[in-house]
Amino acid sequence: MKHDFTIKATQVNGKITVADNLPKTLTVEIPVSSLISGERLMDKKTHEAFDEPKNPTIKFNMTEVNSIQVNGENIAVTVTGDLTLRGATKKVTLKADGKVTSPGVYTFQGVLPIKMSDYGMKAPTAMMGTLKTKDQVTVNYNVTFEGNPIYFNSIAYTQNK
Repeated sequence: MKHDFTIKATQVNGKITVADNLPKTLTVEIPVSSLISGERLMDKKTHEAFDEPKNPTIKFNMTEVNSIQVNGENIAVTVTGDLTLRGATKKVTLKADGKVTSPGVYTFQGVLPIKMSDYGMKAPTAMMGTLKTKDQVTVNYNVTFEGNPIYFNSIAYTQNK
């Protein structure tokens, strides 16, 4: 019998800076201790997998804006950046679909598949293996940014490579 296992980040800190109506910096930090599933044993095992005392924070730092496409209130964005888990940093590409919910308020959601072994992590298991996580996990994210309005003017921005 398959049982999906879900962990939520109960605390997320982020900052975005914008210049010329384009994002210039984006950083996100999540305290490992804020990863909660409701199963205390699996929470403990998850925090151990991150080696939480030595690596208390998950970090993402954007290094490049690949594309932004605006259609009315809808925004599709692709960025590349460095994701740090358990002290190991790998380059990842995030694709997000967003919306202008009100002037200066933007919500984005997306999905990022991650192999825990790529970051030197061992998938958590408990109860003699009856509760376990696969090496490949899916990170679903939904974030809201608030600040000064950005006037995209229905632009399509794609960085030349």
